[in-house]
Amino acid sequence: MLHNKTIAVVVPCYNEETQITEVLASMPDFVDRIIVVNDFSIDQTAQMVADYMAQQAPAPFPIQNILNRVVPNRYNRASQVVQQLQQQEVALFTPAQIANASPETDRIILINLLQNAGVGAAIARGYKWAKDYGIDCTAVMAGDGQMDPDELESICLPVIEEGIDYVKGNRLIHRSALLVIPKIRYLGNSILSILTKMASGYWHVSDTQTGYTALSNKALNAIRLHQIYPRYGMPNDMLVKLNIAFCSLREVEIKPIYDVGEKSKMKILKVIPRISFLLFKGFFRRLWHKYLFRDFHPLFLLYHFSFLLGLLWLPYLYRVLKALWLVQNMSFETLFAFTFLGISSIQSFLFAMWMDIQDNERLYK
Repeated sequence: MLHNKTIAVVVPCYNEETQITEVLASMPDFVDRIIVVNDFSIDQTAQMVADYMAQQAPAPFPIQNILNRVVPNRYNRASQVVQQLQQQEVALFTPAQIANASPETDRIILINLLQNAGVGAAIARGYKWAKDYGIDCTAVMAGDGQMDPDELESICLPVIEEGIDYVKGNRLIHRSALLVIPKIRYLGNSILSILTKMASGYWHVSDTQTGYTALSNKALNAIRLHQIYPRYGMPNDMLVKLNIAFCSLREVEIKPIYDVGEKSKMKILKVIPRISFLLFKGFFRRLWHKYLFRDFHPLFLLYHFSFLLGLLWLPYLYRVLKALWLVQNMSFETLFAFTFLGISSIQSFLFAMWMDIQDNERLYK
């Protein structure tokens, strides 16, 4: 426990037989449950975890499943519906088996996915277990040994002490970032961070690709965990979903760690286009859900007005470029429409962006 609050750490792993035991052994004592989610590894990862579990003493105190805590009465129909949905939603996750005979008293929980689903799906399944057992703060540490366990407390404390919904590490603000992070990864991370700012609404966020995070119980229950993006775009998709749910965010400085443990399996040049498209869809999903359906805001109209003007501007852009290429004269109407539509589209977009930044300032703590 940390300040009398329960702490769990989700450890997604895929083929980490050489590192997983060290990761488990280095976990701080205040961590109450370590939820290892084995993403259908083809090596001995599951066996290594099982062997390590067999050597461990039971946890200091049991944690009970909370799925059946709601006692029906005439006033809590809404709570009954939520409980029923929570009981049924496990079927929406990747099929899995919990290896523990006594999950209430074991400190290490081993969840074996029955098919390879991706790091995001593995984390989501770990989140589901933490939600079902009412964990106060759920962190994520990779199973490849590239996250310093000594930094876990600084990531969990804002959730425990200040009620922050989502805390994430930030390697880019560390003074060694430019020296330690490989240049291609630094560039790719920066590009995705810029796109994620716009898509998620967390305009001050950076280092969006770090997986070293902590999530409050409130946030666990505020989003649909089974809909989290299943692969490497998971941190970006999480930010979009959390913003739609009006969850607060904080970043804490962490060290960039490379060439320690296993090498990352992420191929940055392949991932960027995929995540960019994910963020494109997430941006419009956020606008419609947050600023139309949940709470109408004028920026919804301004953003879409700017996009409409931009589409109307494209034919005139083509005409202007064609005339310049062929050295032809352009009509006044073409030049006027080109200028008016272009400037109006940019102005509407900038005003919408400014309103977006102002509205989301309250969520960044």
